[in-house]
Amino acid sequence: MKMTGNNIFVKILENSDAEALARLESNNRDFIQQYTPLRDESFYTVEGQLEKIRKANEMKDQDLKYFFGIYLIETNELIGTITLSEVVRDALQYCFIGYYLDQNHNGKGYMTEAVRLVVSYAFDNLKLHRIEAGVMPHNIGSMRVLEKAGFHKEGIAKKNVKINGRWEDHQVLAIINDQEEN
Repeated sequence: MKMTGNNIFVKILENSDAEALARLESNNRDFIQQYTPLRDESFYTVEGQLEKIRKANEMKDQDLKYFFGIYLIETNELIGTITLSEVVRDALQYCFIGYYLDQNHNGKGYMTEAVRLVVSYAFDNLKLHRIEAGVMPHNIGSMRVLEKAGFHKEGIAKKNVKINGRWEDHQVLAIINDQEEN
């Protein structure tokens, strides 16, 4: 399954993507670390990424998590990831979205395009009602991506995610599937 935009395409990551994913994670380690939990050295290896992909695909089979790679159409280069996680069914029908992009590709509209594609997939294929995101308040670029993709701000979640060993506040943003039938 591949979703194509104007400049990028998004697809579920497979075992064959582990080497490219390890390279992406390693090349962006310092850049991404300011927004992520602390990680063990094994995370940055091909084996570590293979295990991450394997676990994500097991969770996909259980309808709990969807882990996508973001690729440039022109070169097929893996430039980022985007995840729908913590899928909840029954009365709630929602999930969380998270993503990152190679620092050399920021500011070109690729992530906004990827978020729009994955939101469409979540609403049209997974039939979710709501997608939520949490962004550190100083991460203005990420908030802009979400707002351009149709998310709205809802409030601040105080000290809710441990980033670099510290509990950090996050701006909560969400998008609702307005096209869904009651």
